[in-house]
Amino acid sequence: MTFSVHGLAVSRGIAIGRAVLVASSRMDVAHYFIKPDEVEAEIARVRAGRDAVVEEIYRLQTSISRMGPKEAPTELAALLDVHLMLLQDEELVGGVKHWITDRLYNAEWALTTQLEIIARHFDEMEDAYLRERKADMEQICERVLRAMKGTQSPVLPAQSRPGRKGAQQDLLLDDTVDVPLVLIAHDLSPADMLQFKQSVFAGFITDVGGKTSHTAIVARSMDIPAVVGARTCSQLVRQDDWVIIDGDAGVVIVDPSPIILAEYGFKQRQGELERGRLQRLLHTPAITMDDEKIQLLANIEMPEDAHVALKAGALGVGLFRSEFLFMGRYGQLPDEEEQYLAYKKAVEGMEGLPVTIRTVDVGADKPLDESVHDDAHLNPALGLRAIRWSLAEPAMFLTQLRAILRAAAHGKVRLLIPMLAHASEIRQTLAHIERARAQLDRRGAVYGPVQLGAMIEIPAAALSLPLFLKYFDFLSIGTNDLIQYTLAIDRADESVAHLYDPMHPAVLRLVADTIAECRAQGKDVSVCGEMAGDVTLTRLLLGLGLRSFSMHPAQILAVKQEILRSDTSKLAVWAQRVRTAEDPALEMSNSHI
Repeated sequence: MTFSVHGLAVSRGIAIGRAVLVASSRMDVAHYFIKPDEVEAEIARVRAGRDAVVEEIYRLQTSISRMGPKEAPTELAALLDVHLMLLQDEELVGGVKHWITDRLYNAEWALTTQLEIIARHFDEMEDAYLRERKADMEQICERVLRAMKGTQSPVLPAQSRPGRKGAQQDLLLDDTVDVPLVLIAHDLSPADMLQFKQSVFAGFITDVGGKTSHTAIVARSMDIPAVVGARTCSQLVRQDDWVIIDGDAGVVIVDPSPIILAEYGFKQRQGELERGRLQRLLHTPAITMDDEKIQLLANIEMPEDAHVALKAGALGVGLFRSEFLFMGRYGQLPDEEEQYLAYKKAVEGMEGLPVTIRTVDVGADKPLDESVHDDAHLNPALGLRAIRWSLAEPAMFLTQLRAILRAAAHGKVRLLIPMLAHASEIRQTLAHIERARAQLDRRGAVYGPVQLGAMIEIPAAALSLPLFLKYFDFLSIGTNDLIQYTLAIDRADESVAHLYDPMHPAVLRLVADTIAECRAQGKDVSVCGEMAGDVTLTRLLLGLGLRSFSMHPAQILAVKQEILRSDTSKLAVWAQRVRTAEDPALEMSNSHI
């Protein structure tokens, strides 16, 4: 019987194939008390399991180093680094020793108990990206449990090839499978994803995950059809079922009828043809029909992403989210040299094109030390975060500023400050930048010039544009937070997520006014939120005067195609009509331009 399962669309395209189910990586764990003289032996068991996983990751990193970006995207190497850091996290290691030594729990029980405590800290975070890092902690604990038990990664066991019952085949090594296969799992770790890339799978589905989870990030980088957050999909689908993955709509169709199968087969072929056509635009300048040049930039999370951005045709990096370097360090912040080398790698990787580095965007709801949880703040989204946190931790802030300034000696760097709202914050930020320069001067360190920019993501900032344009060289509109704060919608709260609306008249007014004011004063302005990569909004943003878009590299060619088909002289009047409409989305759907 045909049925569908809905999840999150995180990577475009259609995949059709037989289902290959992998058992949930969550393992049954025995719970029993040990004797006092068994404590050291239990601790040794956990240590041996952890060391085995560390060794496994090192082997994977070695194999990655011998591969090209097509076989092993740069995201995988960085995510494996995160897993190594988490394996050595003192909260995890110390907590497990506590449960074994003080409570006399057996090793497996101690590990899962400490995992539950750490997982609660992640659940209490407001930021979606860092909240989803809980999955990384769960996965490394599960890998340690598997090592202690002597079992393999859930993606690795041999399976029977669909259509050839009884023939044991290793799906990762057999490249002669004549039936497309799709992988269905509860979740996939970065290491599993590396094996997945080397397999014959045409797409994947996971029960958990979000648009910013590591599985989604890797899927987009590989440009593989994927749906995450499909909840109980792995329990509903049977081994060898025919499955359709609609990565555009976030829908999984199980046991499709011949008519549905034929329809999606046609869509799949059309999608492949469309991707081929888009690739032909790679070296085509992004110029509208009325000769307006548009700048298409990339959002990146890691220095290695610079290669991906260049390959996608980006004219620079519009947003380097530096907080990735700080994530999961549990108080062990990256020092100046580590940050400098990371920023330098990104700058050099862009081969002379500009790189916009945003200062760290963590704090309050995203504590760096997860062992310390602050229950005093009821609404951390409005608390000590981003530049507020940086100004409250001047030593950390100055360290990052010095590293960015030093990296600017190697190429074009633009320094972007998040979540500014007050004149006092602007003055303090500028003073810290000057202090960082003075510190480098006293050391005789080499550093370069930077353009200074501010994020417009708070309504107060969007309503104070003359102040911002007085002090900053450029502005970048962070639409994700701007929408959240304008509409008082917590993006992480599923009960109100349906009210998160980029087409709300108030949001459009703030975006339009920011663009108009910047253009009037001859200052650069870009959009670096999700709106920039949404092809349904490209023409509207062009009509509002936007000439610089920053998005995930995988979205660049599709947005470029919309730009090449647009005439901004005709879009301007239409865009103003949409902006002032009572229901902008309805106005857009009813009008043709």
